[in-house]
Amino acid sequence: MTTPPLQATATSHHPDNNNTPFIILISAIAAIGGFLFGYDSGVINGTVDGLKEAFHSDSLLTGFNVASTLLGCAVGAFIAGNLADKFGRRPILIVSALLFALSAWGAGISHNSLEFIFFRVLGGFAVGAASVLCPAYISEVTPARYRGAMSSIQQVAIISGLFFSFLSNYFIAHKAGSSLAIFAWGLPAWRWMFWVQVLPALTFFLSLLFIPESPRYLLAVGKSAIARGVLTKLFGAQEAEEKALEIKATINSEHPPKLSDILDVGGLMGIRPIVWVGIGLAVLQQFVGINVVFYYGSVLWQSAGFTESDSLLINVISGGVSIGACIVTILVIDRIGRKPLLLIGSLGMAVTLGTMAWVFATAAKSAGGQLHLVGNAGPIALVAANLYVIFFNFSWGPVMWVMLGEMFPNQIRGSALAVSGLAQWLANFAITMTFPMLLSRVGLGGAYGLYAFFAILSVFFVLRAVHETKGMELEQMQG
Repeated sequence: MTTPPLQATATSHHPDNNNTPFIILISAIAAIGGFLFGYDSGVINGTVDGLKEAFHSDSLLTGFNVASTLLGCAVGAFIAGNLADKFGRRPILIVSALLFALSAWGAGISHNSLEFIFFRVLGGFAVGAASVLCPAYISEVTPARYRGAMSSIQQVAIISGLFFSFLSNYFIAHKAGSSLAIFAWGLPAWRWMFWVQVLPALTFFLSLLFIPESPRYLLAVGKSAIARGVLTKLFGAQEAEEKALEIKATINSEHPPKLSDILDVGGLMGIRPIVWVGIGLAVLQQFVGINVVFYYGSVLWQSAGFTESDSLLINVISGGVSIGACIVTILVIDRIGRKPLLLIGSLGMAVTLGTMAWVFATAAKSAGGQLHLVGNAGPIALVAANLYVIFFNFSWGPVMWVMLGEMFPNQIRGSALAVSGLAQWLANFAITMTFPMLLSRVGLGGAYGLYAFFAILSVFFVLRAVHETKGMELEQMQG
């Protein structure tokens, strides 16, 4: 990698208020990538039954149909920074937008698992790239004084994408009668659930044509005049020249970054301790099981005795409360700090996951093995599940991405983020792939008990390994 994709420069000045709307506008456009990230992740939720019937898949193949996109995500996240350093942030985001559209169309027309997996992996490349480059772009055009809040927009966009995928799935299935029924033009509802994503993907593509390239990339490749024009729009004419000099000084002080920068002879397995912290944050964010709710929410609640329609509606509710939790995080993250939010989230998730594990483990079963939540068990499980989602999206959801973008020293930021992003998506794949097998072997109670264990583990990890980064300039990060 030639330049850390999440590099930003410190400045003691504030941008003119007249420039703030422009910064918010281009950040919002970049965040559409996060919306598609969330939509692509959530749309699979309502299509699992359709995939099983259409492709005649067992639990193992169903798990791979759902999780296959995550392999593409891992590759996309790992290579996106390097590609963006060579070709620019905007061109790679444009390619990602086109891949989102192609994947959504292709998944809907697939007639077997092989075709479906191919198109979902293509979408995974786009998701992985967006997960790295959207917050990267935002960080490079945003003043440090509200970097945490603006970076958290990415999570709001992700959850909004999840919410609208749940809402779309619910609407389509409700109109058709079920995800397996015909919705329009003689085609089943589950195929239309994928095709809906084509519209926001094309919107992302067209919007990207009107945003500027990152000024840091422009200066890194010698396009100083264009960079100064972008900086003038971002920070005003008075600060543009000073800002350009600051960025150039930072670039000139670095040797070209490479993956080996993360190595340290004295570190565990030869890797710098700060990189292990990043990997730990990325993996634990997934091991608490959040994407089981996002990917398998409909299956989960049907297993607990709810109808398909009610299950899809519960997904919509979960998506709505998630957005609210992320908005609260935006308001408080630069005041309270990152570490306290992580601790609050870990404790809250441990309690709520433990509650769900207990409810599902003690639930009554029919002769066919179907769970039945009788009495107060149903409401308790529903409240605990939504509180769990709130705690996650108030803390680990947005804060993990914020910290990965700011906790590493400048020289290793790109490489460390690539490795952490790879770990995050591989952990996501592992959790998603194993849930159907856990469900069939140890049930919902055992699965949620496992996720509760990792939530408890995350408390000790944060206390011991994570250091606060609130108020620190990127140039002050060490490790």
